[in-house]
Amino acid sequence: MASSRLVHAVETGTLSLPSGSKVLLLEPPADANLDVFRDCTVTVQQNLKPAFDAFDAMGVSVTERAASPADLVHVTLPRSRDLARGLIAQAEALSPDGLIVVDGAKTDGIDSILKAVKARVSVDGQVAKAHGKVFWFRASNQFQDWTLPEPAVVAEGWITQPGIFSADGADPGSQALVDVLPKSLKGHGADLGGGWGFLTRHLLDLPGITKIDLVEADKRALACAERNIADDRVTLHWADATTWGNPGKLDWVVMNPPFHNSRTPDASIGQAFITSAARLLKPKGQLVMVANRHLPYETTLAASFVHVQELDGDSRFKILQADHPKPVKPAVRRRRH
Repeated sequence: MASSRLVHAVETGTLSLPSGSKVLLLEPPADANLDVFRDCTVTVQQNLKPAFDAFDAMGVSVTERAASPADLVHVTLPRSRDLARGLIAQAEALSPDGLIVVDGAKTDGIDSILKAVKARVSVDGQVAKAHGKVFWFRASNQFQDWTLPEPAVVAEGWITQPGIFSADGADPGSQALVDVLPKSLKGHGADLGGGWGFLTRHLLDLPGITKIDLVEADKRALACAERNIADDRVTLHWADATTWGNPGKLDWVVMNPPFHNSRTPDASIGQAFITSAARLLKPKGQLVMVANRHLPYETTLAASFVHVQELDGDSRFKILQADHPKPVKPAVRRRRH
């Protein structure tokens, strides 16, 4: 939703949104309520596919990469400092004489961003509310050096980009999973939430793999995956892994699912990945996944698969294998009397 901070700033007249203004929203959440911008012409930039689809379904003009100028650019502060700075630089470039509004929670670093911005420009106003702040300033071409770096080579030759998950190299969970990938994985499978391609490229080394669908919601990460993987057996999909694909088509699924919504741990995301994997697999299909030790996935796995076991693990991670997805029972229709 449009944050209560922004709504408060507009409703109290602290921040003015002139009728008819061209407004660009950079990376707002999927559940954003745009009523506060109802008298403006709104365009949304969104790299996450679930949010992109949500805005598209609402009839909002949405793009992966905004290029048209705007009178006002609103930046929803992301978790990544590099991406946050990159979005502010992009906002200035797209509104060279306009107003830049930055809105975020304390847990996402709004205080440090505000301090850094104040060191360069005069801030016209700010509102502190709901464990965060919204502030705004006039663009003055002071943030070009904050421009988000292009994808580049990091550790061990992998190409990544600041602002995506595990941008400095492979995360420990994925590395642990690679070490114990079963050689029984054969045929056509999917890497759900495949990021910039680390698991997929190692899956290609298994002798029985014929085709891999890498499914990733973050378009920036997917662009890196395209450069990390050069193999005709791989197809890249910009999609929500929890809704992607046709039922019963895959021999196997491998995944390291996300478990955060903003900075708040959310086990329901990984649970939705498990349910999706069961839906996608053939009757004798196999799921192999890695998860943090504390995450409660076993109940969902038991409800979705006939056989579940822990392949390997340590105090931080567990490698789980599940076989033979259970048939989805059709909903019972109640007769009306």
